[in-house]
Formats: sequence, structure tokens, C-alpha cells
Amino acid sequence: MFAEFYAAAFLILKGYSFKAWRYKTPVGEVDLIFKKSGKIIFVEVKLRPSRDEGMTCITPKMKSRISRAAQHYMQKSGNKSGGIEVDQRFDVVVVSGFRIWHLDNAWFPSP
Repeated sequence: MFAEFYAAAFLILKGYSFKAWRYKTPVGEVDLIFKKSGKIIFVEVKLRPSRDEGMTCITPKMKSRISRAAQHYMQKSGNKSGGIEVDQRFDVVVVSGFRIWHLDNAWFPSP
């Protein structure tokens, strides 16, 4: 939970607008959801000893679950603009002690 609060504070300081925390669905969960520059940003937070360990633990199965949960969020929250879905992005934030790394566009959802 510390890592998620730390990541949220970090992103808010970078100008992101907070939308949701631990968004749970029957198909998966998203740690944090933000909005910035017209995009909905789904963030996976990892607390690991190093940045590399944080990045390598994001498996294809995990990406798929997060992507499905994001799709659920987009449908339930009505995030559409003139019938066209608002842009979305998947980011990863790795926290190690008080160090933090933010990788935007960490992956693209499967069609």
C-alpha cells in the first residue's frame, strides 16, 4: 500500500488527475487510474528492490488482466468523446525504497 500511495503522490505532483485506486472488476484489478492531457492512464505499481526486477515481473498474463479491467472501467465510466473512446495508456511505476521510476506507455493492450 505504501508503494501505491507514493506512486499516486508522485504522479499528482507531475500534473496527473487522480481518478481511482485499486479498481477491482471480475476480470482483474488496476492499481491506480489517472487522467492527463485527455488520456485515461492505467498504472500498475510494483514495490521491488530494483527497477529491473519491477519491470520484469509484469507478465503477459498480468498485462491481459489489467487491460481487461481497463476496458471494464472505460465501459462503466462512460469515457467516450463523441462516440469515440478517449485515448488510454498503460504505465508502470516501480518503487524501491524512496526511489521511483515511471515508465509511460509500458505496453499496448491486445486487440
